[in-house]
Amino acid sequence: MARLRLSADELHANVRTDRLYLNLDTHFSASGNGVQQLVADLVDAGLGHVEVLLNHRLPHSPKQVDVVLCGTHPRSGRPTYVLVTLKQWSHADSCGDDLVRIGQSAQPVLHPVEQVRRYCEYLVDLTPILAEEHGSVHGVAYLHNAHEAGISGISQYLVDDFGELFTRDSKSNLVHRLRAVLDSDAATRDRARQAADEFLRARHTPSKPLLTMAAEEIQEHAQFVLLDEQEVACSLVMKAVDKAGASRTQTVVVVVGGPGSGKSVIALHLLGELARQGRTVLHATGSSSFTSTLRKHAGRRNRRVQTMFKYFNNFIDAERMGLDVLICDEAHRIRESSVNRYTKQEVRENARRQIEELIDAAKVPVFMLDENQAVRPGELGSLAEITAAARAAGCDVEVVQLGGQFRCGGSEFFDAWVARLLGITGRPARWSTLVTRTDDEFVVRSAESPREMESWLLDRQAKEGGTARIAAGYCWKWSDPVTENGTKVLVPDVRIGDWHRPWNAKPEQRVPDAPASHFWASDERGFGQVGCIYTAQGFEYDWAGVIFGKDFVWRGDHWEACREHSHDPAVKKADELHFARLIRNTYKVLLTRGMRGVCVYSEDEETQDHLRSLTG
Repeated sequence: MARLRLSADELHANVRTDRLYLNLDTHFSASGNGVQQLVADLVDAGLGHVEVLLNHRLPHSPKQVDVVLCGTHPRSGRPTYVLVTLKQWSHADSCGDDLVRIGQSAQPVLHPVEQVRRYCEYLVDLTPILAEEHGSVHGVAYLHNAHEAGISGISQYLVDDFGELFTRDSKSNLVHRLRAVLDSDAATRDRARQAADEFLRARHTPSKPLLTMAAEEIQEHAQFVLLDEQEVACSLVMKAVDKAGASRTQTVVVVVGGPGSGKSVIALHLLGELARQGRTVLHATGSSSFTSTLRKHAGRRNRRVQTMFKYFNNFIDAERMGLDVLICDEAHRIRESSVNRYTKQEVRENARRQIEELIDAAKVPVFMLDENQAVRPGELGSLAEITAAARAAGCDVEVVQLGGQFRCGGSEFFDAWVARLLGITGRPARWSTLVTRTDDEFVVRSAESPREMESWLLDRQAKEGGTARIAAGYCWKWSDPVTENGTKVLVPDVRIGDWHRPWNAKPEQRVPDAPASHFWASDERGFGQVGCIYTAQGFEYDWAGVIFGKDFVWRGDHWEACREHSHDPAVKKADELHFARLIRNTYKVLLTRGMRGVCVYSEDEETQDHLRSLTG
């Protein structure tokens, strides 16, 4: 859905009368911007009848296309769409590959042609009507403030239907390009409007579940189209690998992003791409559930691929820089030491800090990090910690900050709602008040009981498909399975009124008709058990139910973390400051597992009233 839809003529009139103040992003103000220039160029080119969509959000994504031009092809008469990315740059320098640096900015950005090309690929990939109509989508990048001399460093790039660059010096070429794919006959105005209607009503396929596509991503070819900072991160890693081969320089790459920002997608993309290039590369996490599930899904029917998934504590005695790349996913789970009760004495004596072991293991260590997902005491992964260790080891450091999130329907508003709800940023806000776009389809609601929550999730599954799970704060005991009539069964420890459900199975304790704990989130039999933070973290499902326990309650105008109601033996040992942060992070993780919707409930009356007031 676009923020604004008008013909180029209508937009031009709005700009000329200074009426283009329609709550658009800052760079779309009425003066001195690319929209004004592009619209004027369209009118001058005889394309004033073309329908223009501003700030069109890509499906299941927080990313927006600056402009989409809708019209008909001059020869075929079929609907045609041109995606336009606008840049106000006057100068830009190449950083190699598809990366560009603007001025003295610390983080490089994607080449504008590569940016719009990937937007086109992503849109076609998720829109059947566009995929079936070959040649209906085109892409251009317009640097309306730049002269050719100012961007000469980025002028060498691949030109195709999805990507071509124009500047103020090549405006006539832009006009020629647009007239080649958009009919300039004003009599096609109604057909241009119809093309825009079809574009906005087009059905989109669901976003690709990570685990479903993992095997193909690694064993065959890339399945995900990476956008903007995601591709920047991959390009920086590839550049660092080449640099290490040429000069034996070790570079640490840290990719920082919130839940659903694409960290694990980047990790699997890199793993597959580097392996296909013949590089020595491994993937590691600090999560038994996540690694076990990746082995099962990504390594399906391929033992060699299964061995590519390791744990952080597997590198105590690793050869220094023995790997080309080590991808450390969920790096917030890095601990002080890799030593545990199973570590042999001779290995134990040589153990160092875990972060040092991980950095030393590869020429290019890559860390996927979200500091707000640390949920256990002793999890030390942070940007400051990783950067300090890398500098101490003499490594170069590259940091990429990911923007937005692709889980939760790509809803920018849900991201903000969760942060406000939990007191991370700003004051709590009602969901219906916060959402200002009509195309935000993510569902947020509260239930009056866990039974109502369960019924709602089942109803969503039945009507709209997808997977559903209920997870809760660790506020009930977690019993070992018991034997009834000769069969092991789970104990319904989570008790709220007359609603009783078991936790997911304990690790290493198999129970018939229940998935192993590692696979609670990915096995359809997981519904009917309540998941905890340790089985939910790192995973996603379509419909999420979240039960707030009494370890985190709303009192007056603030949250209180209550140690006496926690049953997590590790978290209860944390000091007061860290205990509150760990509990808050736990609920942030649980709330952001859903791809399409979330339902919340608290057994605490005041907290339930608060949740109810924010979900309407």
